[in-house]
Amino acid sequence: MPIYNFNKIIERSRERCMNNKIEKSRPFPARIIRGTQLEALQFKNANLIKITRPFMEIIYDVVKGSGFSIYLADKDGIVLSIIGDQDIIEGQEKVGIVVGADMSEESAGTNAIGTALYEDCSIQISGDEHFIRAFYIWTCSAAVIHNENGDILGCLNLTGRCQLAHPHTLGLVIAAVKSIENRLAVEETQKELFNTNQYLNTVMNSMNVGIITTDMNGIIRSLNSKLCEMLDVKEEEIINQHVDNFSEDWSHIGYELSNGKVYENKETIYYGNDKKTRFDLSVYPIKNYSDNIIGTVWVIKDIKNVYDLVHKYTGMSAVYTFDDIIGESKEILELIELAKSVSDSPSTILIQGESGTGKELIAQSIHNNSSRRNKSFVAINCGAIPKGLIESEFFGYEEGAFTGAKRGGHPGKFELANGGTLFLDEIGEMPLDLQVSLLRVLQEGSISRLGGDKCTFVDVRVIASTNKDLKKEIEQGTFREDLYYRLSVIPLYVPSLREREGDIEILIKHFLKMKSEKLGKPIPEINRDLYEKLINYSWPGNIREMENCIENIVNMGGKTSFKFEGAAELENNSNIIKRDLEYNMCTLEEFEKKAISTCLKQCNGNITKAAQILGVNRSTIHLKIKKYQIKNNN
Repeated sequence: MPIYNFNKIIERSRERCMNNKIEKSRPFPARIIRGTQLEALQFKNANLIKITRPFMEIIYDVVKGSGFSIYLADKDGIVLSIIGDQDIIEGQEKVGIVVGADMSEESAGTNAIGTALYEDCSIQISGDEHFIRAFYIWTCSAAVIHNENGDILGCLNLTGRCQLAHPHTLGLVIAAVKSIENRLAVEETQKELFNTNQYLNTVMNSMNVGIITTDMNGIIRSLNSKLCEMLDVKEEEIINQHVDNFSEDWSHIGYELSNGKVYENKETIYYGNDKKTRFDLSVYPIKNYSDNIIGTVWVIKDIKNVYDLVHKYTGMSAVYTFDDIIGESKEILELIELAKSVSDSPSTILIQGESGTGKELIAQSIHNNSSRRNKSFVAINCGAIPKGLIESEFFGYEEGAFTGAKRGGHPGKFELANGGTLFLDEIGEMPLDLQVSLLRVLQEGSISRLGGDKCTFVDVRVIASTNKDLKKEIEQGTFREDLYYRLSVIPLYVPSLREREGDIEILIKHFLKMKSEKLGKPIPEINRDLYEKLINYSWPGNIREMENCIENIVNMGGKTSFKFEGAAELENNSNIIKRDLEYNMCTLEEFEKKAISTCLKQCNGNITKAAQILGVNRSTIHLKIKKYQIKNNN
């Protein structure tokens, strides 16, 4: 407790009173607030009154019947509350010391409350040390109440008859104020803890994952509402239970965390409610100020949501739509119309066509045109996975299913595609033994992981593709007939580039622009000879081959190192046609009919190539075919 020179403090206070022209004969404080103004002030200081009141009652129990009263004032000296002997209270009322009285020095001269607040100190003022004569009969001991930041909140005062003055009364008030300040600090801490807890609860309950906190023994101490929703349980069914239901590996988790290791994104199984539910689990340590682990936080995610997130950021999604398909030929427009019409069907689709025709582009477009567009699109190349791994890739595996199996197991492509689309590329390369398993999944709609006995139902739309003639594969015994018909519920055929009349020119223009933008180069000028080669080439590698060829041309500024295999043969065919026609005498119409028929035959029915050789438009060829009733097998 600081040592104050009360005489000097009182002397300074009296000087202030004289400077403020306060009359010694003033019968009571200059200001007393009442009514709504007083109610508002008490409401503002409600917490201070609530905390201080019990201590005022403790002091009064000590001095009860001995002629004292205790009152609390706010930081401006306004009396907020009074407790005391009735005769003392009545005596103080005669000189205006009542609830609402302004006991600041400006209103009541030198007095314990006003001076203590002005000087920010504890003080005892008795008898004529008061400035106003009406207060000479009193002895007052006051101590200032501060918050934990040192700001003044108010003042506690003990008043009695002047003859009762004793140094211990001030000590009693000071002790009470210290207790009040401690209580205020505790209250503030509790308030902060409550607010923090409210923040944490709000954050926890707003998260789209399940949250559990445990002590070091694995006993669940708190959880959020999302967890209850995920597990379809009530909080009281889980709280204070052990986390064994969420993981059989509690001891291992504790060991990992205590050794500074992370335990994140492990697939686990919840065994409650007489069923097993798979989740993604991460566990984090809670540490105290000494960096010792005192508990854990468990973050439990719906495994399906995790898969969707993985798909989003690892490319397991469809990016192409029907708008990305370039072409105006009758063949491609009919394919698009048919594919759109079956997009929302749950039936399996078999897409057939040569390599490089864009079968996956069609599959992705179907997915993005369906109600599954916001779910996963998982593609798997059946010919690119080693035979020993293909079954685990399709159906996943449980922990310990084989040497090298991951802890917690691993989901297969069917689980990853659940709710979305599974694209089985190169289905003709699938081994016969796996074809049997695939057929069973398509028929039953459920899968079992390797090494497991649990059937998991999956909602997957299957789209398969192949560049093989599966009917020939059936004849050769390399593909199951029953699987073929199960896959080919909706057959789609993607035409080769040479079958897409008029699309070659459109695609050349498209790829020139696209590759120029990609490479940061201007669109090159292509000489007539090279352009004719591009138009007349058969493109056995289809769109994929053309795209690579155009990128080569853009890189080389309009020239190319690309080899047009078969182009020389086409030019030779043109010369043969002309030579044959020159040695046959006939009418002009006969000559025209024979020229078109011969050219079409040499070009394998490709009208675009025939038109180029004959130097006419494709529309002219179509008219002549109709006029002369020329048979074109293509």
